[in-house]
Amino acid sequence: MVFEKKDVTKFLTIAVLAILIIAVFFLLKPVLISVFIGLILSYMFLPLYRRTLSLVRSKSLASTLMLILLLIIIIVPLWFITPLVLSQFFEILKLIQNIDVSSFVKSVFPSTSDVFVAQIANTFSSLFSNAGSTGLEYLGKVFLEAPTILLHIFIIGFVFFFGLRDSEDLKKIASEISPFNKAKEKILIQNFKDITNSVVYGHIIIGVVQGLLAGIGLLIFGVDNALVLTVLAIVMSIIPILGPYVVYIPVAVLMFANGQTSLGIAFLAYNLIIVSTTDNFLRSYIVSRKTKLNSAVVFVGMMGGLFAFGIAGLLLGPLILAYFLIILQLYKEKELSSLFSSDEPEEVQSSEKK
Repeated sequence: MVFEKKDVTKFLTIAVLAILIIAVFFLLKPVLISVFIGLILSYMFLPLYRRTLSLVRSKSLASTLMLILLLIIIIVPLWFITPLVLSQFFEILKLIQNIDVSSFVKSVFPSTSDVFVAQIANTFSSLFSNAGSTGLEYLGKVFLEAPTILLHIFIIGFVFFFGLRDSEDLKKIASEISPFNKAKEKILIQNFKDITNSVVYGHIIIGVVQGLLAGIGLLIFGVDNALVLTVLAIVMSIIPILGPYVVYIPVAVLMFANGQTSLGIAFLAYNLIIVSTTDNFLRSYIVSRKTKLNSAVVFVGMMGGLFAFGIAGLLLGPLILAYFLIILQLYKEKELSSLFSSDEPEEVQSSEKK
């Protein structure tokens, strides 16, 4: 079999390109998640950046102001709140270890046999012990990996700054190297925007707001260790299917168990009327109906992302899964090959010429 020179050249070009792509992947793999988070954050701040740019007339200055704002929003609260959260976390661990599960179960179910009560008590004791050990182990990892975490934060800030400042140039470069035809490219970009808006604004932002409202309720009603419970409420609010009720219902039950019936009713009413309805109220204003993702897709994506990428996976997981479903839908509709077709509708070509 005789190979023509152009075939050999084509094969070598593809081989070199494949090797370079693999090499670049392994080169960027350690910082890939940080780069992605930086890009997502720059996308979130893009509307505010554009308004700021119209005032200051300097891309670098506008990007710097956005970076300072990001640091104020994230770093400053963490700096002041983290010591309090850690202190309350250890208080909760001590409280959990001193809980008399047997007496509580016996008071709620008086006719339950002692053997069954003992089994429940042992089960909960093991569960609490494992949860405490896992929490302490995670905290230890965070402190040990502090230099690495700071490096990733620097990368996120770096990508965030240039993602805003050079956003138009990045769009242009991405469009030039895109293998997709222009008509399909516009549809894909719109779909990606809708999905990103749905995940970022429809679940992350709304979840944070809902969790903070739950935290305000904890403070108003004088619940102990409110900061730790607020952090937990925020995480639960972000995750679909779950929600802040995972936090406020057990707290209300404890109020009732301690004889604080009136306080428990008022606390429960606050959460049912204000906290739980915030989700539907805000979603109708922030996220349009067409951008709403199936909750099951978001939930599976978040859980898979959490195991694969850690905390960052709560954002990355559903985005990756949703983007995959778009490609799968195109394949199902037998339009996948048309993504790379050079044939375009006449109106698209004429508009580009203009």
